[in-house]
Amino acid sequence: MEEQLFAAARAAMAKAHAPYSKFPVGAAILAEDGATYAGANIENLSFPEGWCAETTAISHMVMGGAKRIKAVAVIAEKLALCPPCGGCRQRLAEFSSPDTLVFLCDEAGVQTRMRMDALLPHAFATDVIG
Repeated sequence: MEEQLFAAARAAMAKAHAPYSKFPVGAAILAEDGATYAGANIENLSFPEGWCAETTAISHMVMGGAKRIKAVAVIAEKLALCPPCGGCRQRLAEFSSPDTLVFLCDEAGVQTRMRMDALLPHAFATDVIG
């Protein structure tokens, strides 16, 4: 599973549209349906608007009919072990469970493994929003 997600994230990173930041990122999700959904960051001129690789992968997952993330891998070309940004951590958490696996990758493969509850220990949740 780790190698499959790493390969999909790296392939997605190659399709990133990052002409302004020059910071390509790729992400790949293993959904509960067993399918892999990948995404890359896509920038536009009104930087920092645009969307992150994780957001793109989540969008593909939802459009593919899946609802829950079992595992996710993230890779960035210029930063080894690039964790998702704060907004993406919340987005990922909303489609995950606390024990969802998160793999941070570099060009050689998966280097760090953690659970979603370690990546975002105090996620917004409907049960605490009153």
